[in-house]
Amino acid sequence: MIDIPSLVDQYCHGVLRTELGLGTFEARLGAGGSTPAPGTTFFDTQTGFAVRRWCPPLLGLEPHCPPARYLARRRELGVGETGRRLLRSSGIATYLVDTGPPGDLTGPDELAATGAATAHEIVRLELLAEEVAATSGTVDAFLANLAEAVHGAAVRAVAFTSVTAAHSGLAALPGPPDPAEVRRAAGRCLAARRAGDRTADPVLLRHLVWIAVTTGRPLQLHTGDRDPGSLAGFAAATAGLGTDLVLMHAYPHHRTAARLTGIHPHVHADLGPALARTGARAAAVLAEVLELAPFGKLLFSSGADGLPELHVVAAHTFRSALTRVLGEWVGDGAWSPADARRVAAMLAAENARRVYRLP
Repeated sequence: MIDIPSLVDQYCHGVLRTELGLGTFEARLGAGGSTPAPGTTFFDTQTGFAVRRWCPPLLGLEPHCPPARYLARRRELGVGETGRRLLRSSGIATYLVDTGPPGDLTGPDELAATGAATAHEIVRLELLAEEVAATSGTVDAFLANLAEAVHGAAVRAVAFTSVTAAHSGLAALPGPPDPAEVRRAAGRCLAARRAGDRTADPVLLRHLVWIAVTTGRPLQLHTGDRDPGSLAGFAAATAGLGTDLVLMHAYPHHRTAARLTGIHPHVHADLGPALARTGARAAAVLAEVLELAPFGKLLFSSGADGLPELHVVAAHTFRSALTRVLGEWVGDGAWSPADARRVAAMLAAENARRVYRLP
């Protein structure tokens, strides 16, 4: 038996404060918040099945109960009580919360109180740029305020995250942009802002990422469905600067992300929500990552957004997959029980505490 200690969820969002109907709940089950095709349901996914396996007993129902019964029980208990029961049963002791997404989501303090845990903020660079652009009238003011905002955020936050950097030229042009380019990009961004458009210039985003690198705070890069191997140039360019990079949500390219962690000392990889999304197949995915990555480079996360159920599913799936994989290796005599327990503790919490300098 391998004991999995309390978890550090190194990337998640808050949970919704509002009651949810079937449609809204299903949309949150789907990847990217999409809606199911007519005549189908996102409950018929690995994530949906995992929710029905792990969550109903926490609300006083039998496992695998029908979705309609589960949602009715959710309404009976209310949003607050449902959130408390689910989060406090997850075994997550610390949340690192991306406060960037819009919507009626709990912040770090409220999430911590609901889950009887601790929480820390992750600052989303794209949102920070939007906020600074809205209060800056000139290019000079914009660039000065942007640098000040990033360094100021580094005081309160444990990390920065970017959801678009990997798709915005960072792979092709990994180094810092030329100052003249940055000024032109800032002008374009301010003009777009005045026209009611969003601040999404790739040159400015590269500039913003490199400011974040100078703070020494870990930088999370969301790769989405892109091959994280394209960020090898950026990993090489940032080597030795004192900033850790964490490759986020690389599934189905998880093996490439794992390989990069073995090449670059400052590169780490996120384990979830790939495990939560693959459900009953999570052990196979985890085993593939463990084939290539140094064990000190992997960090648990839920990636949960809006639903406390996703925290529960991620935590239970991670524990189940890790117990199965390491248990098989111990049973085969390839690992000692003591080493299995030590590596389990690293993946569950210790690696995240080291990378993010948590107490």
